[in-house]
Amino acid sequence: MSKRSHSLQSTLSDPIIASVFCGVDVSAATLAVAVQQDEHPLEQREFANTSSGHKALIACLHKRKARARVSLEATGIYSLDLALALNAAAQIEVAVLNPKVVNRFAQTLRRSKTDTADAQVLAEYSRRMPFTAWRPPNRNGLALRTISRHLNALTVEHTREHNRLHAAQGSTATPACVVQDLKRSLASLKRRIVKLRGAALDLVRSDELLRSRFELMITIPGIARISALQLLGELASLSEEMTVRQWVAHSGLDPAHEESGTSVHRPSHISRAGSRHLRRALYMPALVAVQRDPHLKAFYELLQHRHKAKMQALVAVARKLLHAIYGVFRSQTPYDGNKLFPALSPAS
Repeated sequence: MSKRSHSLQSTLSDPIIASVFCGVDVSAATLAVAVQQDEHPLEQREFANTSSGHKALIACLHKRKARARVSLEATGIYSLDLALALNAAAQIEVAVLNPKVVNRFAQTLRRSKTDTADAQVLAEYSRRMPFTAWRPPNRNGLALRTISRHLNALTVEHTREHNRLHAAQGSTATPACVVQDLKRSLASLKRRIVKLRGAALDLVRSDELLRSRFELMITIPGIARISALQLLGELASLSEEMTVRQWVAHSGLDPAHEESGTSVHRPSHISRAGSRHLRRALYMPALVAVQRDPHLKAFYELLQHRHKAKMQALVAVARKLLHAIYGVFRSQTPYDGNKLFPALSPAS
């Protein structure tokens, strides 16, 4: 092998270490950016949160002629397009961080909270903390998540309108025109919900992986078609390399303990440092599962026998459901309660 070929192979195989550390505080309209390189002073800039603003930020980082590590908080639709653009750019690696994780890190560094201060914290996080590169979600999975979240918002709105109609019909002082308007609003919402559910199902059927996982999920007691769409929308965008413990942490259902010496010993609670959408999507399936599945029912009753509150036991069931979903995805086989609870028989 020639010296040039050996040198090229070495270059390709050796990891490229980032020397530019960038933090981006994302808002609906702007990007507050802080950039640190070597011993140079911290530079702060602002860009529009638009496609042209994203290109300008990437060009700014490329001018430094070094690999850049960028950290930003997960802020839904406001950060997604930026993360996709940064991930596609050469010489840039991006991390999309849980806001609660960033907030805990920030408490050690700052006394004030502004967009520029947040950007500085994120740049410092890029420089100091272990880096986990963000991986863009599957496009169909991302579309399903967007549809399912919009469906959830419409369902909440439908419930509110139904409650308003019930209250309006219960009062003789309500004009007939108000009652009719509420009925029309409810009918419109119902049509929109049905149409969107159909679109979500069509999307699932068009994607082999989503279809396979959807069919596996509905074998789990408590998870019907509507719940499966919501759960699949939240789970489809997660990395294939995540463990079940990371799934639980992502959901915020992982237990948090507060103990210090002999004086501080508070009851454990869930961390909530994760996706509220996933926690919400698991709630109704957990309620149904403790009635439909003998294994989960036995587990739920066992926890109550150990003096756990009903809500604590239900949260534990929701966590078990995540384990069940993870298991059927990995094994590609339908749900089997004996595998989820090998040491717990339904009769115990």
